[in-house]
Amino acid sequence: MLFWIITSVLAVLVATLLAMALFRNRADSEHPAEYDLRVYRDQLKDVERDVARGVLGAEDAERIRAEVGRRVIAADAQLSKAAQSGDQPTGLTNFAAFGSALVLIGGALALYNTIGNPGEQDLPHKARLANATELYKARATQADFVAKLPARPAPQIDQSYTDLITKLREAVADNPDELQGQQFLATSEARLGNYAAAQEAQKAVIRIKGDAANASDYLTLAQMYISDAQGYVSPEAETALRDALKDTPNHPVARYFLGQMWVQNDRPDKTFQLWSKLLTEGPEAAPWIAPIRQGIDDIAWLAGREYTQPEARSDAPMLSGPTADDVENAAEMSAEERQDMIRGMVSRLSDRLATEGGTPEEWSRLIGAYGILGETDRAQAIWNEAQTRFADRPDALAVVREGAKRAGVAQ
Repeated sequence: MLFWIITSVLAVLVATLLAMALFRNRADSEHPAEYDLRVYRDQLKDVERDVARGVLGAEDAERIRAEVGRRVIAADAQLSKAAQSGDQPTGLTNFAAFGSALVLIGGALALYNTIGNPGEQDLPHKARLANATELYKARATQADFVAKLPARPAPQIDQSYTDLITKLREAVADNPDELQGQQFLATSEARLGNYAAAQEAQKAVIRIKGDAANASDYLTLAQMYISDAQGYVSPEAETALRDALKDTPNHPVARYFLGQMWVQNDRPDKTFQLWSKLLTEGPEAAPWIAPIRQGIDDIAWLAGREYTQPEARSDAPMLSGPTADDVENAAEMSAEERQDMIRGMVSRLSDRLATEGGTPEEWSRLIGAYGILGETDRAQAIWNEAQTRFADRPDALAVVREGAKRAGVAQ
């Protein structure tokens, strides 16, 4: 009942304002032709002054007078016509407009009463959570979701590379328990866009490794699922992400994709918890930071949180090589493209530190980046080298150790 009272009052108020505007007496308002006549009179005075000063010749002055006189006659005719017929809305016209406004407002209310839900109560928080839980439980499996996606264009592949992959597939089929072959096959199939085959090969990698399978192995499988589903985080992808977090509880990439999953299942509150921490932790050059910055304000609003993003840490050393466009475009990249971008940045930084040296912060960043990429062997090797290089500088070594901790190669 309260709803109808409020809407009715608002409808009457709007109709009244419209009526006041329509019924306002505009008899004293100036007709445009009156303004034109004043301008023409001023022009004639200016002509006389210019003739008197010798600026304007008699012939030119006469031509201007004739043209202005023609315009004066036209403007005077407009005034005469307006005086005879009137050009303001009549009372009948105003009444018709007022009636039309009431009909429109009444019609809108009647339509809402027919197809709307005027008696519907606000959805309580508990009910919203229950709906989100049902949405989460009923979400599509990987296979069902991918089956509904449009077909991808076939990649252009060199024939020699195709022949090589064919041989690799045959070799793996003959020796399915050979770890390196399965790893090569998983990577190759993913690059070709054959994600289903890549997923099977990566599952074999995890099976062969057994208890030695680490966060990187599970995260690679999760990213294959997500890339195949074009960003959708399926139940299978979630399982792989959670397996990665069992090995490395604070793995940033796994946490980022879990946040993406919760957005898709109407739980922006959980996404906000994950992404706000990731944004605070950094590093600013990490490929997940740009998409988080792009979306977290909306996520915070949906979660009912007042939030201001922390400023980008300009004092944090960036990985060598990325341009401003790289960082800006990271929000539009796929998971594979972001991974390729950070690999290129890591490679450039690694080459520079090997040839020119660098600051402890850069060594720390390099070790941490290799941890993110799952290349823990390389992270361990660089950490061992850093311990020798900075042995006489405990403060610098402490900085490098933070990166080693993030990579999981130091305590």
